[in-house]
Amino acid sequence: MKNFSVLMSVYKKEDPHFLRESLDSVFTQTLLPTEVVLVEDGPLTDELYEVVESFVTSYTNLRVIPLEKNMGLGNALNEGMKKCRFELIARMDTDDICFPQRFEKQINYMDSHPDVDVLGCWTEEFYEDTDGKKVITSHKKFPETVWNNVKYSTKRCPVEHPAVILRKSAVLAVGGYKHCYLFEDYYLWARMFVNGSKFYNLQEPLLYFRMSDDSFKRRGGLKYAINEYHTLKKFKKIGFMSSFEFFYAVATRFPIRILPNVFRKMFYKCFLRK
Repeated sequence: MKNFSVLMSVYKKEDPHFLRESLDSVFTQTLLPTEVVLVEDGPLTDELYEVVESFVTSYTNLRVIPLEKNMGLGNALNEGMKKCRFELIARMDTDDICFPQRFEKQINYMDSHPDVDVLGCWTEEFYEDTDGKKVITSHKKFPETVWNNVKYSTKRCPVEHPAVILRKSAVLAVGGYKHCYLFEDYYLWARMFVNGSKFYNLQEPLLYFRMSDDSFKRRGGLKYAINEYHTLKKFKKIGFMSSFEFFYAVATRFPIRILPNVFRKMFYKCFLRK
């Protein structure tokens, strides 16, 4: 039996149907988690509580961690990580869907490669049509040996956050998630890189990543661009980026962030997806 935790966080604005689909995919894996830690990031809606309760009733290995108020994803995950009992932690968002063999393939890899601290995979981006069927819109691929490709990681996030397996000790060694202008996950990867952690991506899709027009809207606008600028400054300060890489990142990212959403969406699909 391979012991590992799954770490998730839900808050009041999420869709109960999406949450149910996500949890279903976690509890129907070919390799089942030893425990699932679900953080309730502040009070939820009655509909969300109903979904959570139905799974608590059905699965004794689901542990719910309620927070009195909304703390944001990074802080909620830190609280959840404290409750995770095992070294290997699978991240999962409450609107995405795992492939049935995701945990089996990733946990087996981590067991046989103890030098890897963060293991990701490719993802398939999708939306649901009016009949509830998945419509795949694009495939998001990541390089295999990320630690040999740091240049890539200064230009783009090297792994998909809800698709990773983490070694808890490596995450705690850099202080866990920290506030970083909506980029808590990317900032965590940067600090782990600087601390010597090794990353790897399985070269196959193992997660359905839910997308919508709002997904692209959230990645644009002046406020987002300013937050990203401050994040890049932090990357430079900790030694993750050189001065040249910092200025290059600002020069190439800022125009994309302030594009109208329709053009930003076209850019992502033409240049950043397959």
